[in-house]
Amino acid sequence: MSSKSGGVARAAGILMVTMILSRILGLVRDQVLTARFGSSHLTDAYLAAFTIPDLLYNLLVGGALSAAFIPVFSSYLARGEEKEAFTVASTAINLVMLLLSLGTVLAMIFTPALMPLVAYKFPAETREITIYLTRIMLPSVLFTALNGLMMGILNSYKHFTAPAVGALWYNVAIILAGWFLAPWLGIAAFPVGVLLGVMANFLWQLPRVKKIGFRYRPVLELRHPGLQKMLWLMLPALLGLAANQINLIINQNLASGLDAGSITALRVANRLMAVPLGVFAFAIGAAVFPTLTSLAAVGKMSEFKNTLLDGLRSVFFITLPAAAGLMALAEPIVRLLFQQGKFSAADTRLTALALFWYCLGLFAQGAVLVVTRAFYALQDTTTPVSVAVVTILINYLLNVAMVERFAAPGLAFGYSVTGIINFLALLYLLRRKTGPLGLSQLVRSWGKGSIAALVMGIAVYFLDQGLVQVVPVSQKGGQLLEVLLTVTSGAALYWLLARLFKMQEAEQVRQLVRRLNRQRAA
Repeated sequence: MSSKSGGVARAAGILMVTMILSRILGLVRDQVLTARFGSSHLTDAYLAAFTIPDLLYNLLVGGALSAAFIPVFSSYLARGEEKEAFTVASTAINLVMLLLSLGTVLAMIFTPALMPLVAYKFPAETREITIYLTRIMLPSVLFTALNGLMMGILNSYKHFTAPAVGALWYNVAIILAGWFLAPWLGIAAFPVGVLLGVMANFLWQLPRVKKIGFRYRPVLELRHPGLQKMLWLMLPALLGLAANQINLIINQNLASGLDAGSITALRVANRLMAVPLGVFAFAIGAAVFPTLTSLAAVGKMSEFKNTLLDGLRSVFFITLPAAAGLMALAEPIVRLLFQQGKFSAADTRLTALALFWYCLGLFAQGAVLVVTRAFYALQDTTTPVSVAVVTILINYLLNVAMVERFAAPGLAFGYSVTGIINFLALLYLLRRKTGPLGLSQLVRSWGKGSIAALVMGIAVYFLDQGLVQVVPVSQKGGQLLEVLLTVTSGAALYWLLARLFKMQEAEQVRQLVRRLNRQRAA
């Protein structure tokens, strides 16, 4: 048992490290883009062209395809029916290759017709550049889906390292292509990097899949019960995961009618906001999911609710100070990471303002990752999808009203409000489904965390205002010192306030760190 637990812990550690590295490389990727081309109509065109491949990457590799494939494939392996497992996997691979190859050809022919989906208000010149860049990236969609299936196969055999490292090659290829090929290819270097990145991921995983003994077969058994079950599981997960991406696309479309660089500012700000989500909130959601599932299966609803509340309180404990810190230090952080090359001080101010309003709903975005999994544990995929569809409509109506008056920051604000509505609606419906959840405890936790985060945010803001008087923030060294001092001071102050407020989450984090240190020492 200890050996098995150690293996799971090592796998979790590898995934956490690669997730952090992936987020860092994602920021470096954006730094290279903005350093080369600033925040301009060219970067807007690239990010708009990147919408479809990025959407499919997040949905297929990051979510629905692997989430639907792994349970089906693993169930056959668990019953010793490896031949059937290989048949399902081979059929899925062949079906993906046929459909996406045909879809890619059609999409390349009709790319101009796809433009209203990603940026319908672009000027003619920007629109033509977007069409050109989209056509370069479209073949990457096929490799994206294949990568998702190979990741599912490897994970089913408890191999986690290869897929995680393969995802790093994706960002590395974009960074290298953008840096070294941009002088010759211009902005097209980045779509070329996307294509090279998904191919590198594919070539990295392929020999590992062969090594575990997987045997591909040229079959297409569309009536196979395993394939049908996979498609049935995939649909609701796909719709649920797509909602957040669709909201971003709606914002992008509305921003396409604003000043050049608005899409770039929104995308960069959203990715900065997503760092604590991707590293911490997603990890918490993934960690509580198996426990929620097992408790729901045996009807232990009291323990189910306690586990859910613990997960939500942990998310609040991390995302509230992260949001306050990013809001207070939005401009120093953006200036440090991106203000170089052709990315100007004006670009920094616009991106920082968008980041400020995105962070308003950060706690809700993290909490949704946990509450949605509670519904899945109860084998209810319909409710999260229904709420997601409604929030898409709310997001559109709200942002249409906001964009005319407040431009890009208004879109970020609307996105945050939509996230909060999504969280509250899911929590209300879950309470109706399971009975009282003990929400008073959750509200107290949120209240204490919010007060501590607010005090911390105000303190680091004024600390930063003092530092800029003595630190040379016009230089990268000074900018780095400014951010390090304020972030470290803010984290220490929040921790002290959490202990002062006797927040149980602080003690849980302290105990977790002590356990990890003991494991390392052993």
